[in-house]
Amino acid sequence: MKVLLCGSDGQLGSDCTEVLKPRYEVLPVDLEDLDITDPTDVDTMVRQYSPDIILNCAAYTSVDDCETEKSLSWSVNADGPRNLAIAAKKHGARLIHISTDYVFSGNKKVPEPYSEEDEPTPLSYYGKTKFAGEQAIRETIDSHAIVRTAWLYGFQGHNFLKTMLRLALQNPHKQIKVVNDQFGSPTWSYRLALQIRELIEVRSHGTYHATSAGYCTWYEMALCFLEKMGVPHSLIPCSTEEYPTPAIRPKNSILENRRLMAAGIDIMPLWKDDLGEFVSTYRERLISEAKREK
Repeated sequence: MKVLLCGSDGQLGSDCTEVLKPRYEVLPVDLEDLDITDPTDVDTMVRQYSPDIILNCAAYTSVDDCETEKSLSWSVNADGPRNLAIAAKKHGARLIHISTDYVFSGNKKVPEPYSEEDEPTPLSYYGKTKFAGEQAIRETIDSHAIVRTAWLYGFQGHNFLKTMLRLALQNPHKQIKVVNDQFGSPTWSYRLALQIRELIEVRSHGTYHATSAGYCTWYEMALCFLEKMGVPHSLIPCSTEEYPTPAIRPKNSILENRRLMAAGIDIMPLWKDDLGEFVSTYRERLISEAKREK
């Protein structure tokens, strides 16, 4: 089976490349190889490679920048998936697309989760572009799977946990405010890549939620991570109002993997367990990288 993997240099894309290559013929492509906002470029690539599956991990994920870079974020997150869907349908491929918890408002009372059946009502422009990408796929091609995830972290690229580590190592006595009233499920990108492989195997169709089990706040996530890393810190909890950002974040980003569980293919563990495995695997390399970035 041939897989065209878009966004291969990103956090999730790099893990998907590692997970899928032993089992499938994978062509990893990133922006320098394929511009998903260019329909001609997409059609040419898909026609020449003739993949069985297109896996789209490419996205404009700078949530705050999306509020000002609206044209760019729409091109990547909405037009890009549409272009891939058109090419997939034309050339007989199946499309698997990665989406986000930001398609929901987050107004549900914690700990009530969002399921695949809940109606998206995005608050931020990022969320609106991602939902538009989902809609474009549904309108264009039947042979698709949309995978919503949340609070991703991994070894490659930049993420919240790496930022917390770098700040703590720079000055363990400096107080770091971390939001403690937004809730979600921290999800290891490598584990998500394994879940995506399961979805490929069963020829999944439709929309799926895929996050780790359990939930916490950003503060609780950072605290757990730094304690598992054995790094001194001075984290202090704060409210969303105390830490304003250009984009509105959902207060409740807890997703329920209802369809994965119904299909008997949910492999996502408790978030604390996965975070522990992540730390045991990468601790020394994470610290070394963080120190270089000081």
